[in-house]
Amino acid sequence: MTAAPGLHLSGTARIGGTAVFGPLSLEAPAAQWTCLLGPSGAGKSTILRLFAGLAEGVALEGRAAASDGAPLAGRVALMAQDDLLMPWLSALDNVTLGTRLRGRAPDREKARTVLSRVGLDGHASKRPAALSGGQRQRVALARTLMEERPVVLLDEPFSALDARTRARMQELSADLLRGRTVLHVTHDPAEAARLGQRVLILTRAGLCAIEPPESAPPRPVDAPETLELQGALHRQLMAAP
Repeated sequence: MTAAPGLHLSGTARIGGTAVFGPLSLEAPAAQWTCLLGPSGAGKSTILRLFAGLAEGVALEGRAAASDGAPLAGRVALMAQDDLLMPWLSALDNVTLGTRLRGRAPDREKARTVLSRVGLDGHASKRPAALSGGQRQRVALARTLMEERPVVLLDEPFSALDARTRARMQELSADLLRGRTVLHVTHDPAEAARLGQRVLILTRAGLCAIEPPESAPPRPVDAPETLELQGALHRQLMAAP
């Protein structure tokens, strides 16, 4: 995997002449985990789609780019809220789907190793219907890791999980995505307080940064610094226009 670049977005985004967000300037530092919170409709997912090159119908008056000046195409993996697994494929075949769609022979042994890393030994041949919600999300994480992209975009990937599974997925992702540039959209202040090395809130009024603790993620759920940041984020979101 090549070195992870930082991300920069500046300008105003519009859909059909209606402003989605902006003007704003967003920075996601290289090889760090940036959390982006805000109310629905503020444009958070649109920002991810712009970085992923999937923002069809969105006109950006500005730029979304990598800090090293090289194109982002081919260096970004997107993990969505829905696991988006193909129901007729096994877990292993879902993990290797990207490689096969690009017309290349998948490295099935590597895919088995990645499934093992996310704790799914013995589940490679199962189809999604035979997996729990947490297991399906781990397959989606394994598929993201299989892509070996230095930039990872997360669009609320853990929000549908129960509290215990969500906490475990947060910890697993923080470990396995260490060293990559992660931009994570979430509605959950507790999640941002655990994971964010940079924490941003996007509202109709614009973008603001909230200083996180210096401790490395994932932070303990009940650590005083985690709870203090969680409370600060709640207050900021409640005061948002």
